[in-house]
Formats: sequence, C-alpha cells, structure tokens
Amino acid sequence: MGSLVVIRKCQGWRFGAVCWIVLAVVTTGWFAAPATAANNLLSEQPDLTGFSASGLQRVTALFNDEVAHGNLAGAIMLIQHRGRPVYYQGFGVRDPQTQAPMTTDTLFRLYSMTKPVTSVVAMMLVEEGKLSLDDPVSKFIPSFANAKVAIERAGPDGKPVLDLVPARRPISVLDLMRQSSGIISIFSELGLVTKLYVDANLMAGDFDNREFAERLAKLPLAYQPGTVWDYGHSTDVLGRIIEVASGQSLYDFEKQRLFDPLRMLDTSYYVTDTQKAARIAQPMPHDRIIGKESISDPTVIRKWQSGGGGLVSTAQDYARFLQMLLNEGTLDGKRYLTPESVRLMKKNEVSPATDVKPWAYYYPGAGFGYGLGFGVRIGPGSDGVPGYIGELAWGGAAGTYFWAYPDQDMVMLLMVQTPTQRGRIQPILKTLVYEAIEKQLPPFGSPDLNK
Repeated sequence: MGSLVVIRKCQGWRFGAVCWIVLAVVTTGWFAAPATAANNLLSEQPDLTGFSASGLQRVTALFNDEVAHGNLAGAIMLIQHRGRPVYYQGFGVRDPQTQAPMTTDTLFRLYSMTKPVTSVVAMMLVEEGKLSLDDPVSKFIPSFANAKVAIERAGPDGKPVLDLVPARRPISVLDLMRQSSGIISIFSELGLVTKLYVDANLMAGDFDNREFAERLAKLPLAYQPGTVWDYGHSTDVLGRIIEVASGQSLYDFEKQRLFDPLRMLDTSYYVTDTQKAARIAQPMPHDRIIGKESISDPTVIRKWQSGGGGLVSTAQDYARFLQMLLNEGTLDGKRYLTPESVRLMKKNEVSPATDVKPWAYYYPGAGFGYGLGFGVRIGPGSDGVPGYIGELAWGGAAGTYFWAYPDQDMVMLLMVQTPTQRGRIQPILKTLVYEAIEKQLPPFGSPDLNK
C-alpha cells in the first residue's frame, strides 16, 4: 500500500489559493489506476546526474493520481537541465472527448505566459534604439497623453464617488513591463474605477490591438503611474507599442524575430490550420470557466493579438524560449538578446527594490518580486514552497506554469489546461521537484532557501 504524507500547509499562493502540500508516494493498492498511464516523451536516455530517480517517480505518481481522480484531463511535465530534458512525461489525454493522448505537439493556451514573450520582443526593440524603457506610452499612442487617475472617496451622502486627477507623470514603457502603469482590468475589484472598465465593454466586437489600446486610453488609471503593481492590460498596450515601433503586426514581428529563428514553429495567437485543431488540449468538461467566461477557443480567429495573454504553444516550443533566457539571450549559436538585456529583465522592479508597492492580490506570490515580464524570487516568503534566490516563474489562467533556476541551468515547465486546479497543484509540484533534486550533486551557486 502507498502512503500520503502531509508536509506543510501553504497560504497566499498565486491567485489566492490555499492548499495542503503533500508528497504522494503511490505504489499498488492505494489509489485507483490512472485512466491513461504516464507516457514517456523522451527521445533519448536522460542524464539524471543531480536528480533522484525515486523523487521523479513521485512527480509521475502525482499526475497519474490527478488524472485517475478526474481532476485533470491530461498534462505534460518537462524538467530540463543544462539544455537537455531529464524528465518529459505526458499524462492522461489532451481531449476528454476524443481520448487522444498527450503528445509533444499538443497545443496549449498560454494566457499570461504570453507576457514573457511579449517582453522579450520589446527588449529587442530597446536594443535597436526603436524603444526606450523611459519612453512615455503617449509617444507611440498619443491618446495616453494627459492621463487621469481615479480616486474614490465618500460623497456628501456617504456613497462612493470618483474624482479624476491628473497623472503626476506619464506612463512609461517600463511601467507597462513591470505592471505599474495604473491600467487595470475588470478583475481588479477596485470599486467604482473597476466598474468603469466593466461598463466600457472592452472585449466587445472584433477589435485589433490599435482599437483595444484606444479603448483603454479613454479610461482613468486606478493608480498613479509607477506606484502600484496591478495585473491589468499593461502588456496588451505594450503589444500595440511593439506594432507602432516595428511597423509590423505583433505576430508578424514575433514570427520574424523570435518564433521562426528560435524554431517555435507551433506558437501563434490562433490555430488557423484545421489539421492542427485536433492537437489543442482541452480541459475537463466541468473545468472550462475562467472568471465569468468560458476558456478561449483558439480556432475562432479574431483581429486581436493579445500580448498579455493570447498565445498558443507547445511544451517543446516554450522550453526553447525559456532555455534561451537561461542562456542569457542565445540558443543554438544564435543571439536574440544581449546578456545585459536578460539580466535587466531578471532584476526585481517592485518593492523593496523600488517604490512600486504590490497590489492586494499580488500574483507573483510569497517571496517573489517582479522583473520585466515574470516573477523573480527574492526571498523565502511565507508559504513554505521551497526554491532558490533568483528563481524565475510565471503562469497562465488556464493552468500552464513555468519556473526556472538560472544558476542551476534548470527549467521546469507544466503544460496543462485546468483553470480551477492550477493553484492547488503548482505548489505541490514545485515541492516534489525540489525534493527530487540531489542538492550535493552538482553544487548550486544560488542560495538555497531551505537551509
């Protein structure tokens, strides 16, 4: 019989989840057999130096159990060390209706895991001198000039009212990249100013990036620029700036400068090839709601190319992107960014490093700051999830998640479609992977938060 050991309780994880972290060691007789056993996606024998084989088996057991209990339709988990996969497993099915298995070319909705990609191509334009982090957004989108900030107060009758005051300074490109622009979304829950965003029907119709930016420019900011980290539409506006600065659509620029040369050939905003449509991963039928909306359908082609959350990709494509970042801007002999640009992206841009204060719902999570497009680990935090200083991490609303240990040249990538289970599974998974790393071989350069 197997065993189930509770090792700690975690609170305040990404998106407010509260969970029990467990180590599930599954042998025979304890859990029901998975509907579809793990499928080894490795093409060659891995070098497990520095890893515990039994520890990696616990990762396999976790996902087999999640699939067997109907929590997930399927998933792909990849651990890459020094540019080579040491663990690459598919679980369950990519579509509960067709029962097709998880394969290396399965397509996943990335949602906010789009943000690091958009940020990288923006840095390409910075390096070319077509864009500066200090540039005001209004240089590229004039409608953002003379932005107003909404301040809620009690009126004479005690009911809340909004005052609009001038922004103390212009929104900068840096503000967009570190989520400190003051531009929010309908999910920010900030009272009357959020109601203005809801009432604006931002998502109505078939709009492009230009129109979406113009819609946002008509709304007030929720905070003074550069004062609060809030997870709104900043990176969508950045996507429009990339179009203006490059003279191309966001996707055309990304395809020319990143996707094609990096061989991210299955990464796009929509799935236009009908033969590829069957490769799109689908969640369980009861797990298709994000907020108040159904999970997106990438086969429905729209004009909008959301730099904040619109990409569809595969595990192998996104792993190449992450490895390029860990290599400080290069992969397979081709350079995409300078080491200086990558280091700048990995630098914490919120408190205590700057005056940007975290929003009440601070998605990077306990112990994390935020760089230019993703979370950056700066301390142990209070949730008990282990890791290393300098860890990079980010995820998406449909469940995809990555974390990486740059000093160890190690990438971990979870590709899954589960809006409701992601907050519970991610800390469990991170703990299991951490426990599978044999700390003494090889020695780690970054501080271990658990010593």
